[in-house]
Amino acid sequence: MKKWSIALIVSLLMFVLQTGCTGGTQNPGKEVSNKAENAKPATSKAEENTLSPKPTTAALPAATPAPKLPKRDPQSAPLDVFQQAKQLGRGVNLGNALEAPIEGQWGIILQESDFKTIKDAGFETVRVPIKWSAHADAEAPYAIDAEFFERIDWVVDQALKQGLNVVLDMHHFDEIYLNPDEQEARFLALWKQISSRYKELPSNVYFELLNEPNGSLTWSKWNRMLKKALDTIRSEDQWHTVIIGSVNWNNYADLVSLDIPVNEHNVIVTFHYYDPFPFTHQGAEWAGPEIGTSGVIWPGPPAQKVEPVTSAKQVKWVDDWFQDYNTKPVETNPAGPNSIVEAFDKVNNWAKEHHRPIYLGEFGAYSKADMPSRARWTTFVREEAEKRGFSWAYWEYSSGFGVFDPIANQYQKELLEALIPHKE
Repeated sequence: MKKWSIALIVSLLMFVLQTGCTGGTQNPGKEVSNKAENAKPATSKAEENTLSPKPTTAALPAATPAPKLPKRDPQSAPLDVFQQAKQLGRGVNLGNALEAPIEGQWGIILQESDFKTIKDAGFETVRVPIKWSAHADAEAPYAIDAEFFERIDWVVDQALKQGLNVVLDMHHFDEIYLNPDEQEARFLALWKQISSRYKELPSNVYFELLNEPNGSLTWSKWNRMLKKALDTIRSEDQWHTVIIGSVNWNNYADLVSLDIPVNEHNVIVTFHYYDPFPFTHQGAEWAGPEIGTSGVIWPGPPAQKVEPVTSAKQVKWVDDWFQDYNTKPVETNPAGPNSIVEAFDKVNNWAKEHHRPIYLGEFGAYSKADMPSRARWTTFVREEAEKRGFSWAYWEYSSGFGVFDPIANQYQKELLEALIPHKE
């Protein structure tokens, strides 16, 4: 009896020690990292990411398609990319949510009700900006966090349930703009995982390679990298449509530098449009003090001269812009309709020459501009896009540029009418 009691006590002690070692925080390093990231102010975007180490040649992580999401018929015929572009129709960006370092850090957490609200207004597509790089390992094999993948699954599922198209956009991959050569392996590894996970989804889910390539990611580097990214995606998913934009922040003027393989037919080309910048971004906190002049109306010229702030006068292109804005007639004014027409004509001519469909992935005017001007500009940009057959997505749903006011829980009537005109 005594020997049995001693053995029992020893067994119980061993059990307690074993469970104590495996319980509690499974990954204390990750928890500390998340807390540190939360401590950073949302405005310090330049400091949100640290540079990743030089990539290795380690194998890419395997990804498994999400079993709960709708699946296409595996025998589906090849897609008509022009029909795919047309299908995107009128859309809205789910901005300031998943492209923040942590969802909610920039004031937006997506809710199930958002998708029905978007659908009911008449939108057909949600473009989902996603900061994948904030939720993936910095070292090979660069695995994407499983819980974050599940969150994206949820977003896709909510959109598809409402009959919305979904653009999964790689957004704010800040490290790759600074050091594209060092980040290439990580970029490709991310797309390997994303395309593997979502390759069985329906045709109304799209992959957008990279939002607004800029900085050290020059046109020559980007052209080489986009080819490798396409090869990576096609090694997993030969079926889904891919969206690709040019360098210099997806600027329309840089489409001429874009080089997409001629044998890759299932690609939509995107550009973003925020001209004139001193109007669309007036007073935007991140845009720099030279864009701080308020009271810029659209179209120009203003009835009364707008006096630019001192910082604007110190930057030549901004100072020159205001001189032209205040003095030139509407026909040649830098804030006039003709500049938009000319820009969109250039895009359309490029598209015809290269036989590529076009997607206007972002456009919008910040809330510090007056609402009548915002509505006029938005209406004109939307109409010019649609005249040329460009599908579009407004930037954005419910934050600083937002068409929806989350506090009042209703749409901004003037902006919604500019985007989705009321049918008489």
